Amino acid sequence: MAILFAPSQFSRRAEFYHQLAQLTAAGLGLVQALGHLEAKPPARSYQAPLREVIGRLTSGFTFSESLQHLDRPWLPEFDIALIQAGEKSGRLDSCFRLLGEYYAERTRLLRQMIADLAYPVFLFHFFIFITPFPQLFLSGDAAHYLLQTFGILIPLYGLIAIVIYSTQSKHGERWRAVIEALLRPVPVLGSARRCLALGRLAAALEALLSAGVTIIEAWEMAAAACGSPALRRAVLGWRPAVDGGVTPAEALSASGLFPELFASQYATGEISGQLDDTLRRLHTYYQEEGSSKLRALSRWVPILVYLVIVICIAIHVVQFWIGHFQDIQRAIGP
Repeated sequence: MAILFAPSQFSRRAEFYHQLAQLTAAGLGLVQALGHLEAKPPARSYQAPLREVIGRLTSGFTFSESLQHLDRPWLPEFDIALIQAGEKSGRLDSCFRLLGEYYAERTRLLRQMIADLAYPVFLFHFFIFITPFPQLFLSGDAAHYLLQTFGILIPLYGLIAIVIYSTQSKHGERWRAVIEALLRPVPVLGSARRCLALGRLAAALEALLSAGVTIIEAWEMAAAACGSPALRRAVLGWRPAVDGGVTPAEALSASGLFPELFASQYATGEISGQLDDTLRRLHTYYQEEGSSKLRALSRWVPILVYLVIVICIAIHVVQFWIGHFQDIQRAIGP
């Protein structure tokens, strides 16, 4: 998927979840709501999977089961996991709203970043094409000119395409675990991803516990819905200890993967009996924290790219004039 199409894809998915949340909150059944969206989908590509999902729903499958058994993968795994949590808790409309807000925020950030990158990208291409042009003018060697320009741009485009494809959420958990491990140490981006995962975990956990789901089952389903393979693996490893009498707050603190704030507030909520309120506050805090980090990243990445390009141009200009003066000195002689 090219980067120029990513905002529109996220926007369509945000619109899909937004409409689904509105329809289900208004009292329409899921089959009826999906039928309405099939007739007027956010994009034509949604019609075939929606038709297949509706067919499976009418055959007795749940929504999440229908999505899991599609002939071709359609929605990311953590979307399906959050939908499953919504089914279990009876809050499908809230989960749809959460997913809609998530994709709407990603759309805004990506569009802003692309707009801010437009001038640095233009400047970079101008630099690539204009730098070897004098040599082309003097030698007339077009093949060498193309090698100096497209020989740089094509591999760069390929690398960007690989990065975009590899970081998409539609891949399996093993692949996403590798990407998560690679991005974790990246400043701002790694912590932003972790905050958003914690926010989704808290939201799903609050919904499941309020619906009466057992504590360990709620944790496992919420961990699957958060989109972080590392957190999911950690929570799945708690079951023997929790079955043996350890509280989730103790297991949470001992894991070392959760921030101190999350662990301490969860423990306080568990002891005070106000866990639902604590989880709502944790969701709000980490959702806002993650979004603010991503907004900062979308502002600073274009600036850094611009500075790198300006420095490269300055170095090239200095090298050009140094070479020019050396040629003049050689022509004048000792």
